[in-house]
This record gives sequence, C-alpha cells and structure tokens, in this order.
Amino acid sequence: MDQRMRLDEDPFVPGSFILSVDGIRQSHVDPADPTRLFFEYTRRIGHVIDLVADPGQPIRALHLGGGALTLARYVAATRPDSEQVVVEIDREQTDFVLERMPLADASGITIVFSDARQALARLEEDGEIAFDVIVVDIYLALESPEYVGLRGFFDEVAPLLALGGAIVVNVADGRSQIQTRAQRLELGRVVEATLATAPPRVLAGEELGNIVLVGADADRIAEWAPELQQRGPHPAAVDLG
Repeated sequence: MDQRMRLDEDPFVPGSFILSVDGIRQSHVDPADPTRLFFEYTRRIGHVIDLVADPGQPIRALHLGGGALTLARYVAATRPDSEQVVVEIDREQTDFVLERMPLADASGITIVFSDARQALARLEEDGEIAFDVIVVDIYLALESPEYVGLRGFFDEVAPLLALGGAIVVNVADGRSQIQTRAQRLELGRVVEATLATAPPRVLAGEELGNIVLVGADADRIAEWAPELQQRGPHPAAVDLG
C-alpha cells in the first residue's frame, strides 16, 4: 500500500471512503451512490452543477483537479451520457483510487494527466471547447498553485466555457481571505458576474474554511444566488459582491 495515500471507510457514512494524501483528508466518495456528496464544499459545487442545465440533461464538464473523482462521478450519476474531462497532475494518486474504486466502463470520463495550466492550452488547441461547467479545485496538500490567483489564469479558462456556462472555484482560505479576493477579482475579469457561497462565519472571515466562487452570466448568477442559499448545506451564506 502506498504510504502517501490511504483510503479509509468512513465510520459515519456507511459504504463511503475518505482518501487521505500525506495525512490530509483530500476526498470523500461513496462508490455505490456517487450522488451522495459529504464534504460541504462539494455539495455546494454539486448544487451549481445541478443548476447549469435541466435535471438529467447531459452536459460537458471540465474538472481541473481530480482527487477521488467525486464530482466527476456525481455528474456521471446525475447526468448520464455527459462528457467529462478530468485534469490531474498526480497519476499515482489516480491509479491508487481507480484500483480500489474503478469507474464504470461507459462513465464518459476522460482523465488527462497534466499540470492544469499546460492542459488548458492543449485542450483549446485540440478544439475541446464549450464546457457547460468548469470546476477549478487544484490543490497540492493545502496549497493551490500560485498561478490560480494571478492575472491570466482565468483568461485561459474562459475560452473553454460554453455560452451560459459556469466556472466554479473551490478556495480553501484563512481569515484574511487573500486567496479568495485574488481569485474572485481575476474570475470577475472574464465573466459578467460572480458570487461566493460558504458557511456564514467562513464567508465573514471569522473562521477558516472553503469558499466556493461561481462565475457566469449576470442573469444566471442573480437566479442562482437564492437557490444556493436555500439548498445549503446549512448554515449557508451567499455574497453577490
């Protein structure tokens, strides 16, 4: 067994497993029921995925950062026949996960092993555009690559987004919210409107935690804000900036 990685059964959610990498809980997945999202931030992202198209309608999704493929499995389960591309830099981690929790033969999920920024250029060159949702969840241990919050990164993401689609970003941040502000500023340069959603104390900068940023057309952001507030997980707060 790889000493860097562990896959432990979750004693509180029967049938579910937690992937830990270098001692850090990285992903939670229920292979028997991929629609069950346990980590709060994945549930918030799942709600956005639910809203980008009519229920059950296939979509094209790009995941920058794969983990245990929790969200890709969710899309495959809730939107059969969807086409998905997962970009993951850690092949060893993916092999470890798939050996223990394989994907269905017809999952519609393609895995690209690459640094995310390098993959973006290749995807555009290959004509891989018009993704309905692009999920940015790139972390090594507890840090995301510096380039995610720098000018230019979301300019490379935006050409791959379909008309009416959404860019969704997971930001694990401290009370200062330096990363959240930087990434939201840059995201706002390539979309009409953004929102942020998280537990109220996290969004207020009173606690550490995960903040989910969403960028899309202004009408969609206005429509989704009360939906995301209502769907939770609770307590939930939404900031339209």
